Amino acid sequence: MVNLKKYNVLLQHFVLFLTFTLFLSCSQQKFYVSKIEGKQIGVTTAQLQKPEIEDFIKPYRENIDKDLNTILAYCTETLDKSKGEWQTNIGNLLADVTLQKSNLIFEKREKKPISFCLLNHGGIRAMIPKGDVTTRAAFEVMPFENSAVVIALNAAQINEIAQYIIKEKKPHPLAGMTFTISKNGNPENILIQGQPLTNNTIYYVVTSDYLANGGDNMVFFKNSSQRFDLDYKLRNILIDYFKEVDTIPLIANKRIIVE
Repeated sequence: MVNLKKYNVLLQHFVLFLTFTLFLSCSQQKFYVSKIEGKQIGVTTAQLQKPEIEDFIKPYRENIDKDLNTILAYCTETLDKSKGEWQTNIGNLLADVTLQKSNLIFEKREKKPISFCLLNHGGIRAMIPKGDVTTRAAFEVMPFENSAVVIALNAAQINEIAQYIIKEKKPHPLAGMTFTISKNGNPENILIQGQPLTNNTIYYVVTSDYLANGGDNMVFFKNSSQRFDLDYKLRNILIDYFKEVDTIPLIANKRIIVE
């Protein structure tokens, strides 16, 4: 006669064993992405004009416009990068402000001063009109996400900078460095903070991360052995400066003199 009680116990053990085995096999199963598909969904003007879309976007737009339209300072004269052969009023301002604000951070971190500032003429994307200066103006002048970077250079590399500026014939923003263009078209009397270049001195130059990576053919920056990222956007430098002053000064002192 079959012992049903013993049979039931064996059946229960088998079911438990099978369940445990299946559990282990499932827990060890790995999944892999075999294919990713996507498609472009166009957004038309008609879709954006739908009331429900407009209602959703409106509070965000109004909040952004409120911030961008905040008046920070006053400008007594239009600052324009197109007015000037070797330097412009807006270029002077940007270079001076970038040097000033970046130096506060660099001296605190590295216990060294920044020698001078070089930016690029093409990086200035708008003028600063006469009148009230808003946060929006800073975004229009510098719409990119470029940050301040300090590069260590020697005297020979600084001479390359002067030669580059002469060759480019563009009013690149420059502060803390002056030089003369001779009748032969060569740089002479290069001064850094009013002092002549010396071969055994390391000079610290603040520029943008774009230029530090060799942008606009400024390859002299790429040959540096030291680089310091300040994590300070050029646009924010400008905004912070606007917040600190009541009236933006007109900066017209000569950085490049032509014989």
